[in-house]
Amino acid sequence: MLSKTIGSKLFELRKQKSWSQEQTADYLCISRSAYQRIETGEGFSWANNLEKICEVFEIQPEELLKSSNLVVGNIGTNHDVGYAEVVNQLSDKLIEQYEQRLKQKDELIALLKQKS
Repeated sequence: MLSKTIGSKLFELRKQKSWSQEQTADYLCISRSAYQRIETGEGFSWANNLEKICEVFEIQPEELLKSSNLVVGNIGTNHDVGYAEVVNQLSDKLIEQYEQRLKQKDELIALLKQKS
């Protein structure tokens, strides 16, 4: 499962950069067939190349491994800011959802108090 998730993220990253599988494999110093296996989620060879993958795609390892929003960054050019923006956006959405639930809870409590 993890290999397929990482493979699909690598596919998306590669497409964003308009690279072929062969170009990407060259950047990673691996064969095209090895890269193709990584991208299709066959095996765990991505783990052996994690550092180089992150360098080539200008991402942090946690961005490749996490299950939500992938952030393409630029290492060395205030990369953490883009990552923080995504985290903040997710946090804002969660806060909004919890506030809505709290409001619904308060309404339900008020309704139950009226009936008793």
